[in-house]
Amino acid sequence: MRQKPHKLLYVVNIARFFVSHRLPLAIAARAAGFDVHIATSGADAVSVNEITENGFPFYPLPLSQHGMNPLRELKTLLALRKLYADLQPDLLHHVSIKPVIYGGIAARLTGGIPVIQAMSGLGYLFAGADLKAKTLALLSRPAFRFALAGSRTHMIFQNPDDQRGFVERSLIKRERTRLIRGSGVDETEFRPRPETPSDKPVVLFAGRLLWQKGVGDFVEVARRLRSKARFRVVGYEESTSPLNVPAAQLEAWHNAGLIEWQGKRDDMPAVYAESDIACLPSTYGEGVPKVLIEAAACARACVATDSPGCREIVLHEDNGLLVPPKDIDALAAAVEQLIDDPTRRRAMGARGREIVLAGFTLRHVTDATIALYRIALDEADAETA
Repeated sequence: MRQKPHKLLYVVNIARFFVSHRLPLAIAARAAGFDVHIATSGADAVSVNEITENGFPFYPLPLSQHGMNPLRELKTLLALRKLYADLQPDLLHHVSIKPVIYGGIAARLTGGIPVIQAMSGLGYLFAGADLKAKTLALLSRPAFRFALAGSRTHMIFQNPDDQRGFVERSLIKRERTRLIRGSGVDETEFRPRPETPSDKPVVLFAGRLLWQKGVGDFVEVARRLRSKARFRVVGYEESTSPLNVPAAQLEAWHNAGLIEWQGKRDDMPAVYAESDIACLPSTYGEGVPKVLIEAAACARACVATDSPGCREIVLHEDNGLLVPPKDIDALAAAVEQLIDDPTRRRAMGARGREIVLAGFTLRHVTDATIALYRIALDEADAETA
């Protein structure tokens, strides 16, 4: 009988993303009896401190989220292989593209470690329209095939479109995949509150400031409808991303009276309470956008693009409205419908809360993920028996 708890290592690109999207899962895994360790880039000291303050051993990696220097990428791969050899984890959980590829390769080179691979969305690599993105997507396929091969690999997808795309490209066998929608939300923290009385409703864009998240389209809608509503942007730059919208551009739009630019806020339940409609016109390659799950949990109607991930949580004419990607006329019309009809948007908000409680809470995500951990470990034990 095994006496020591299974050692579980999470590998995520940046510490901030781990804290915002995977820290509750790590806490749940520890409560379930796992010995949990964390490895990310060490660049974000604030987020690293939050990881260590929660009692998790932390291992900094030489990992650049968007860098493509071949020597630095090789350094990342070698650092992962050394970490796996030294730490000897019983189970690996890789999250996002670089950890999935480099961590999967390192695990195969180290030998025998069960691996959970998780795509939180396809992002720039698959959604980017420029030549660089298309070239990288093509070149990455052999690396994905190698990293995802083997009987000890399971892969989590957040939406069925991404799952189907990987299977149809022969990057992984369907029976090695699982669908777990989103990273979950704490429904006790993100809860309904009455709309704030105001002369104009507030339309919210929240998230990373990336062009393909739809920031520019949101501002164009604000330009058209600012006489009827207030348009608020809450988020932060991702300066290393080729899709980054500079904060100076947000400040310019703010100074022109188009939007209310509030920068990064850490009190997101209050942000939703101060808003009436959530809008995310993304074409980024989402998993299931956390901001839409949070907004729905807070009983706020949502407007989003009819695209992978967004349509998992926003059901058209049910808890929100979906519009074709990059169709600003349709986007403006949808937002205007909800501005003009408070009764309808409140009914949609109430329905959104029901949808979250039925399938998008932290408990749904953590239970499903930890169950997959046990399946992977049992399969590995059976192979070595």
